[in-house]
Amino acid sequence: EVQLVEFGGGLVQPGGSLRLSCAASGFTFSNYWMYWVRQAPGKGLEWVSTILSNGGTTNYADSVKGRFTISRDNAKNMLYLQMNSLKPEDTAVYYCVRSNYGPDYWGKGVLVTISS
Repeated sequence: EVQLVEFGGGLVQPGGSLRLSCAASGFTFSNYWMYWVRQAPGKGLEWVSTILSNGGTTNYADSVKGRFTISRDNAKNMLYLQMNSLKPEDTAVYYCVRSNYGPDYWGKGVLVTISS
């Protein structure tokens, strides 16, 4: 059974940092591209970042470029999102998503709140 479990969310002041983690199980993690996707309160889903299976190539939404860093540890079946210089508009539920020619499995999400 494919499982994606996010953790590391919480309340952070503007300008702060947070690192999200996603523990993957039930599939060969190193074979898949992975995404982070977020959903702000009352808004639709927003793609945040993609990392290819070997971790060598990453892509970011313009809204987070230069502030967020996606990474993975294939030996540990872990996906990460380092978030720096956080803004109130980064407040959202963040989802870890597996890609199989498109998103196919989603974690339950973790809430990140940026507020003073």
